[in-house]
Amino acid sequence: MIDLVKRFFAKGKGAHLTDQGKTESHDVRVAVCALFLEMANIDGEFSGSEREDVMALLKRRHGLSDEHILELMEASKQQLEGSIDLWQFTNLINQNYSREEKIQIIEMVWQIVYADGRLDKHEDYLVHKLAKLLRLTQKDLIDAKLKVSPKRG
Repeated sequence: MIDLVKRFFAKGKGAHLTDQGKTESHDVRVAVCALFLEMANIDGEFSGSEREDVMALLKRRHGLSDEHILELMEASKQQLEGSIDLWQFTNLINQNYSREEKIQIIEMVWQIVYADGRLDKHEDYLVHKLAKLLRLTQKDLIDAKLKVSPKRG
């Protein structure tokens, strides 16, 4: 079991093929997870529903088991703690993901924002910052928000 985890998290090794047939490395998965964790923690609360949402999004995005998701979340948390900004994560995503894939990431970020049913000013700031770092337009950001925001009325 330890060997499986080591192979899974070996840098530059253990790449797997995604549904689209593109190679996606461990580092990109860590980068995506780091953005999700940063968003979930930005308002100072990482609720159980936010944790469940992050895990579900990672499972859907990367097709990982719960055990691997927990390992990925821990690796991402460590990377976040050792970083001074989010550029290293978004740069890796920019190098490996298409515009459409980055829009999907922002949609998932919005889902994390709305996990607790409200939009905090810090969350709003961070999602705008992430969109800019991911080289997405304001229209991309708003379209993603409208696609996943809770319906009012």
